Amino acid sequence: MKKQQWSGRGADAGPAEQHYLVQPRYLAGGGDLGYVSEFLRASGWKDKSQAGGPLIFDSPDGTVRIGYDPYIQPGGWAISGTARAGQEAWHATLGRQVPVEIVAGFTDALTRPPAAHAPNVWAPLAQQRWAVEQGQHVTAMSPQGGAWLQFHQSTPGQALWWAGARTEHGPSWTATFTTSTPVHLVAAFSAALADPQPVMRPRGHVPPSQRIRTQSVSVRPDQLSAWQQTRITAARAASWARNSWATTRPRRTPAAGAHAAAGGRAHR
Repeated sequence: MKKQQWSGRGADAGPAEQHYLVQPRYLAGGGDLGYVSEFLRASGWKDKSQAGGPLIFDSPDGTVRIGYDPYIQPGGWAISGTARAGQEAWHATLGRQVPVEIVAGFTDALTRPPAAHAPNVWAPLAQQRWAVEQGQHVTAMSPQGGAWLQFHQSTPGQALWWAGARTEHGPSWTATFTTSTPVHLVAAFSAALADPQPVMRPRGHVPPSQRIRTQSVSVRPDQLSAWQQTRITAARAASWARNSWATTRPRRTPAAGAHAAAGGRAHR
């Protein structure tokens, strides 16, 4: 295990605290829920949480709800989208020990419009040398064999996306997505799952496993705050840009449309 001083600005901002950079990220444990919730709040999502109760966030248009409940068994994340034009209702569940950085891959994507092209769910995994096997189920397995993503087809017409991770002690977490889940969200989850970058956990919050690699780093509280603020600022800027575009883009009125059509006919 290596130890180093994490570089940053300022010299008198409180004593440094020991943290660990953890790899692979999918075995790092749940992490700070604020990584997800503060980004949603900064993106304009409505916080419906009650003091002392589960987290609940609704999308600005009211079509998606994100909840986190640690008070029930097995507990964890429950995310649902309502049916609307061209999209069936969908549901996703992610266990309590899914690292927040991987959860955020999915939830951050909910705050952005999908790309124009259809994403490939398996591409981020294959790029990181996950083995993708075809069969009754399509399965991608991590190089270390500790995590997977599967398109599971039990019977004709019955299928779901299923992901999970395990250590030598047994299962760490699982996540499921109905087949109606928008594919760009599943692709965002797979990209976060396959990301080779380590994630940071404070001392005492690294799960015990011989399959985890750690690097000890000293981090000041102001540095942690600055990194969190950078993520929040990016969310606010993106939300402002979307709202600004929605309110300033030119709109065609029925009269303008009729005038344009008449003008087009006049020049034929």
